Amino acid sequence: MTEQSLHNKQPSLAGGKFLTFSLASEEYGLLINQVKEIIGMMPVSSVPQTPQFIKGVINLRGKVIPIIDLRLKFGMEEIEHSEKTCIIVIEREKGSGAMSMGIIVDSVSEVLTISPENIDPPPAWTGIEQNTYINGIAKIADSIKMLLNIEEVLGGDECNIGQKQPA
Repeated sequence: MTEQSLHNKQPSLAGGKFLTFSLASEEYGLLINQVKEIIGMMPVSSVPQTPQFIKGVINLRGKVIPIIDLRLKFGMEEIEHSEKTCIIVIEREKGSGAMSMGIIVDSVSEVLTISPENIDPPPAWTGIEQNTYINGIAKIADSIKMLLNIEEVLGGDECNIGQKQPA
């Protein structure tokens, strides 16, 4: 495992630089070293027999990239895309190499440096399974930003489109 992949699996309670974005009225953050690039919306080719949140694939400079609608993945209402809607291309460690995936978000906000003292662990709800999608909750001024564990969000078997499954 590379040093970066080990870092990506560590909780973000250590702080660092985060790309922040919005979905509905909520703000989220991803460690900046997980982000490959941000692109505007483009036509997405659908892939048959995939979950609803997998919108399909795009051809990005000759590379086929699976696209996931993060609103649908999180159980939110689907909305029409606007001029602010964009795709954040994430690079994930996958087996012996890296795999790019895109996530559709309502808008990208900014890159923030968040110190460890401004990050709390996610709450433990009684009777509810621990939410592994959230590494921590950042307190910024009078708002909060949920810091995502993107490996968990994109790590389920249902997100493995475009990947050859072992025989």
